[in-house]
This record gives sequence, C-alpha cells and structure tokens, in this order.
Amino acid sequence: MTTSTSKRSTPRQRQPELERDIARSPSLGYEAPETGLVRCLAHGFPSPLVRWHFHEEYELHLITETSGKAFVGDWIGPFQPGHLVLCGPRLPHNWISLDVPEGGAAGRDRVIQFRHEPIERAAAGIPELQEVMQLFERARHGIEFFGISQQAQAHWDSIKASRGVRRLGRFFEFMADLAQWTDYRLLSSVQMQGTQGAEGDTQVDQINGIVNRITANMAESISMSDLAAELGMSDSRFSRFFQRSTGNSFTDFVNRVRINSACHLLMQTDHNVTDICYQVGFNNVANFNRRFLEIKGMTPSEFRRQADGRFGRSP
Repeated sequence: MTTSTSKRSTPRQRQPELERDIARSPSLGYEAPETGLVRCLAHGFPSPLVRWHFHEEYELHLITETSGKAFVGDWIGPFQPGHLVLCGPRLPHNWISLDVPEGGAAGRDRVIQFRHEPIERAAAGIPELQEVMQLFERARHGIEFFGISQQAQAHWDSIKASRGVRRLGRFFEFMADLAQWTDYRLLSSVQMQGTQGAEGDTQVDQINGIVNRITANMAESISMSDLAAELGMSDSRFSRFFQRSTGNSFTDFVNRVRINSACHLLMQTDHNVTDICYQVGFNNVANFNRRFLEIKGMTPSEFRRQADGRFGRSP
C-alpha cells in the first residue's frame, strides 16, 4: 500500500472546467437530481464528458473498457479495465483512452457521484458513518483501489437498479467495503482543488489543448517557448500557468506522460528499450534511462522484468 501524502500549497490560479448541473443532461448518461444523494452515470469514449475537469461531488470511477492515461490531481499514470479511483471534491481528473476500437468504446465508464455535506451532517449524529468519513478524507488525494473491480461492478449494478432507502443502503455497503479495503494507493501528492476564475473557459480550453497535444504526439518535440508564443504568453507566465493548473512543471509533465507510455510498451510489446526510448519522444537513451529511474525508481529493464513476473506478457 502506498500513501503519498506530502502537503504543498493549494494552487490558486484557474483550474480545469467546473462541471455544472446545467450541463448534466440525461442524454449524456446522467440521472436526474431528484434521484437523490447518490447518482449513477455510465458513458463511453469518446464522449463530451471526457475532459480535464472537476466538480463539487466525490466521483467513484470504474473503467470497464480500454487502456490509456489517467490524470488525477498532479498524478499521471496508466489505466486499464478494472481501474477504480475515488476522487474527492474539486480534484481535477481525466481519463484518456489510447486503444479505442473503431466505433469507440460504448461502455468504458461506470461512475457514482455524491456530495459531501449531507453525509457529513449525518455523520455528526450517526457514529457508524465515521468509518466512511476517513475514507472521504483520503479521497482528497484520489485513491486507486486494487483487486476489487468485480465487486465494484456488482455494487454499481445494484445501486443503479435501486431507489430510495435501498439505494442509500447499498451505497453505504459499497463505501464500507472500500473503507476496509487495504490494497490501495493515494495518487495526487497535492490536495489540488479547482477554482473558478474570471477568464471563463479560455484557460480550460488552453490546458485541454496542451494536454491532448502532448498525449497524442509524444514523439513530437514540443517546445514550451513555442506553446507560450501560440498562447500569447511569456515563457515565465506560461510556466506559472501550467504549474498551477496541473501541479507539474511543463517539463515534468511531458516526462511523466512519456515515461508512462514507455511503461505500457515495456509491458505490452517486445520492443527493445532503445526503440521505446525514441517512440515515446526522448532523443537519447541516457536521458530516457535517467528520467525513468527518477519517476519509477528502477530502470526500464528492471520494470519489464517485474512486470513480466507480476502480470505476464500480453501476446
């Protein structure tokens, strides 16, 4: 179990888009607000909902199809079917699939959303709820759970099929399972919280464009100065904007995306380390090995050996 809980100052500049109730149409898979405290959502990829954003609710997110890159606070890492994460309120997040079949992945996501305040008020008079309040405190970093995806799918199905008190009871049964689950890790080293700014959606679109460009074109040499010029910013202003919006410097962010792509290739292919180095955008092997060691705590070859031993190699 990994619990990275270092504290840093909370970013104050504009964060990802605040997802508003007005945009939560049933046509996108949302349940109506009158459903109650617990709302279930199912959607595919691509989808208008797949966007770097945050909202006031907790979000429990289960991936059922495809693999790709997850962004939770300042954490960037891989996901695959069975990936289960609980995000706290206003914690920025996004999941970008990289192996989407032709026609898309219609059932990629199973989501549960709920608000903090009603449960907090109830917990003041119901001691049994203190167990889940501790879970919710950890969720402010984002929690990834391991080995519980089948139970999570069954819980989601049961909650989705229920209404009223039965739904609430089944929801808290699910939360109790998660609160007692010991195989998890905290993701974001910063308890990032998205904030609203005066710039409207402009900076949201700018960050989304940059993140998507980095993810889709890892082998491309991407210059921070060029991006800053495209946005009409100085290098120093762009650097502050990117750091406060993502929790990473631009260089660290690019390196993390590239290293996580390298991990996927090391696990899923027989390509040699040198080939993978250039495929993910590094221009020399020594720098690739150094960055890999910094981020993963081991060399690419050691990572491949451990992955083969734990997961086996996909054909």
